[in-house]
Amino acid sequence: MYEKPKLTYSTLIKQHLDILKNLQYKSGLFAASSKEVDTGYDKSWLRDNFYECLAFEVIGDWDTVEKTYTAILKIFLKHEYKIDHAIKKKPQHKHEYIHARFHPETFDEFWEDWGNKQNDSIGAILFNIGRLVRHHKRKVLKNADHIRIINKLVMYLDSIEYWCDEDSGMWEEDEEVHASSVGACLAGLKKINTLPEIKVPQHMIDNGTQALKDLLPRESNRKFVDLALLSLIFPYDIVTKRQRDEILKNVEYLLLRKRGVVRYKNDHYYNKNPDGYSEEAEWCFGLSWLAIIYQRMGNLKKAEFFLEKMIGTVTQRGVPELYFSNTKIPNQNVPLGWAESLFIVALYYMNEKIIVKN
Repeated sequence: MYEKPKLTYSTLIKQHLDILKNLQYKSGLFAASSKEVDTGYDKSWLRDNFYECLAFEVIGDWDTVEKTYTAILKIFLKHEYKIDHAIKKKPQHKHEYIHARFHPETFDEFWEDWGNKQNDSIGAILFNIGRLVRHHKRKVLKNADHIRIINKLVMYLDSIEYWCDEDSGMWEEDEEVHASSVGACLAGLKKINTLPEIKVPQHMIDNGTQALKDLLPRESNRKFVDLALLSLIFPYDIVTKRQRDEILKNVEYLLLRKRGVVRYKNDHYYNKNPDGYSEEAEWCFGLSWLAIIYQRMGNLKKAEFFLEKMIGTVTQRGVPELYFSNTKIPNQNVPLGWAESLFIVALYYMNEKIIVKN
């Protein structure tokens, strides 16, 4: 692990862009982690690809971004029959939902029974396509097929009634209504609705807005606070100032640790305690996430604090997914693609602030 580095932020950006680029397949999709790991993270997740592209967006590498989103649109078109079925009749079983994980070269689904109801992943893709086209003037929607499938994704979210649909959420676990999923879909619909070719019924915005208001500041009925709530602040910017401040207060007070942020209290995933209690794994990218949020709020002192903590978690192979509680031992998912990307975004924003200040 690095000591407090003497490397400049710009040097770190270049190093970690190289690491992240190595996770991309020829198809344009990114692996979740190293292509050689045996944890299943050599596969491609929609959500991970959304976050992995954020690093290339901030540096202006639009070729990489557009290549990835072209591949994502090909996935939806390949499985259009499934989307049509879900629009015609609300899905009753998990396998009827759009999957969140695909083979990075064939674009096939993986059919294992797992937490594949992840509505936030659809919201994330709609959000960024809307943002890329509207704000960055990128020609992501290149033909009638692309316009058609995006409109169908909107109809899909209407059919499943995303505002009250129990999904597995960002962490692919218990099915319940998650604020982070509702917020992602709401943000996606609002952003894609700015495109004249896409039609979003008003009731979808209204129902999502009310549902999110009713859920917050909780993540769900069972979870008071969750790392996933940070997504509602960045990148989605879908909460009020009061809601933002409450989420940050709860995350920092209840979930912040030395080498990361735990996802939620009593998280069993890589929990060091054999009973799965009170020794939750510390997720590194939580530190980058907090740094980005405080940078955007103009609180550079706190942003630098979290970024320096984040730098202290980096290994020679890159940013790990997590560390076992109160240890210097990462799990085997190194580098984690979206952890790399959020780290690059945090470094880039801080580097820009330093340049402007000087």
